[in-house]
Amino acid sequence: MITLVLSILSILSVTEFVLGNFANGFIALVNCNDWVRRQKISSADGLLTALAVCRIFLLWTILINWYATTYNPALYSLRIIIHVAWTVSNHFSNWLATSLSIFYLLKIANFSSLIFLHLKWRVKSVVLMMMLGTSVILLFEVAVSSIDETIQTSEYERNITEKTKLRDILHLSNMTLLTLTNFLPFTVSLTSFLLLIYSLWKHLRKMKFNGKGSQDPSTKVHIKAMQTVISFLFLFAIYTLTVILTIWNSNELQKELVRMLFQVFAITYPSMHSFFLIWTNRKLKQTFLSFLWQPRCWLKIKETR
Repeated sequence: MITLVLSILSILSVTEFVLGNFANGFIALVNCNDWVRRQKISSADGLLTALAVCRIFLLWTILINWYATTYNPALYSLRIIIHVAWTVSNHFSNWLATSLSIFYLLKIANFSSLIFLHLKWRVKSVVLMMMLGTSVILLFEVAVSSIDETIQTSEYERNITEKTKLRDILHLSNMTLLTLTNFLPFTVSLTSFLLLIYSLWKHLRKMKFNGKGSQDPSTKVHIKAMQTVISFLFLFAIYTLTVILTIWNSNELQKELVRMLFQVFAITYPSMHSFFLIWTNRKLKQTFLSFLWQPRCWLKIKETR
């Protein structure tokens, strides 16, 4: 029974991996093609393209880590490289998605606050400064996790089981830092979502006071942005919870079934959210539907011949 469940989870992981690479590759190719053709790219498309590329790297690091842990323990010596690659791709994937939430908030929401208006006028600078600022955290995170992983790998290879206070402190610091760096972007995204809801509520109240309908362009834009952020938050919450549980329950991960279940949950976020992004973006949606209809057109042409 357990073998059957493991086989199903393995197939599910590989399917999510393939679909995730397809969706993210599609987003990157469409936007890059548009960039080359027009010789310019919008801020939103630039963020989507960067996010898609980072998610492809994230998917590969998750898959390689799963393969090395489950099927090829000999690759344990590469654990440091794999972990650093995951840390970097995970960081940029999370913060680029968070930047997209902030971008939607600043572009769509309407607040009279001078601070908000100042940020709204400088949305590109806000996103750029946030990415640069969080990169400092990334450097510190990579340094701490690399030292921790080096010590653990060294102990594994030499079969050392005794614990030292310094190693425990370092490992605890690494786990705490990883937890905070994964929880922080989720908190920022959640705040952006709540502010979007508040902005929509204010807008609807204003429309009602003026005796106008609620289906004006601004309301539709608010709702569309909220749909995108809701799908992101839901999947991001699952991913963040999975990462935090993985960090703090490393002993449970020795069980193959638990490890595979975590694997499926971890790979769902960078795979499935990209399909939501395609569906809520008019240009990507039209190109995607055209791509799906293309084989049908070819078949019809063949039949007429």
